[in-house]
Amino acid sequence: MGTTQPDTGHAEGLDGLDGLAGPGGPGGLEEDRVLLGRTSTAERVADILRTRIAEGYFAPGERLSEDAIGKALGVSRNTLRESFRLLTHERLLVHRLNRGVFVRRLAVQDVIDIYRTRQLVERAVLHDLGDPPYPLDRLDAAVDHGERSAREEDWKGVSTADIRFHRELVALAGSARTDELMRGVLAELRLAFHAVADPRGLHQPFLVRNRTILEALRAGDRTGAEELLARYLDDSRARVVEACARLAPDRE
Repeated sequence: MGTTQPDTGHAEGLDGLDGLAGPGGPGGLEEDRVLLGRTSTAERVADILRTRIAEGYFAPGERLSEDAIGKALGVSRNTLRESFRLLTHERLLVHRLNRGVFVRRLAVQDVIDIYRTRQLVERAVLHDLGDPPYPLDRLDAAVDHGERSAREEDWKGVSTADIRFHRELVALAGSARTDELMRGVLAELRLAFHAVADPRGLHQPFLVRNRTILEALRAGDRTGAEELLARYLDDSRARVVEACARLAPDRE
């Protein structure tokens, strides 16, 4: 038997870093600690801006002021620029050389592509559902939220509830990757909704259709629910495309 080595208190998997240790710690990683803080802050700022964009606080085509936003949130210019990069990657913002960063304005082809993706994903979720009953409490809450907002003439609230309905519908698949994909798609969709001059005319007809899809699922009729959803998405696409066609396309 070999000689038992004394316990040094180091995790076995980190022993290989000893040779990399220097003034900055293993591999100089202590020098990177600031990146963790900055990235974390940038992600939090991106969350705030993403929500504000979704709410329409920043409208499509609007230029975002680094000075004003940085001052309001109390963050550095570098942190804010990292947030902008994250949201540009998500296709919510667009950077224009020598002009700044703007909330993206969707072109008609963008809207068509968004709805193509929705058809592929949302219909597949319903098509592949197992046997009923299905967990519908969150869908039910989204429908109730939309109907309540409509009674209060809160069409922004109706829009939020509609997005929530479709997010919860996709969540029935139980796939974190699909949820993440649709989070981005539905965030882009909010940009398209903001292009519609008459939000009541856009959203009101779909309130009852959300309810109808929910009731089909409650009855265990996933095929019927998928057929209802397909027609729903076709009609919604036509309305949003018409609205976006009236606006100049995004110039990148």
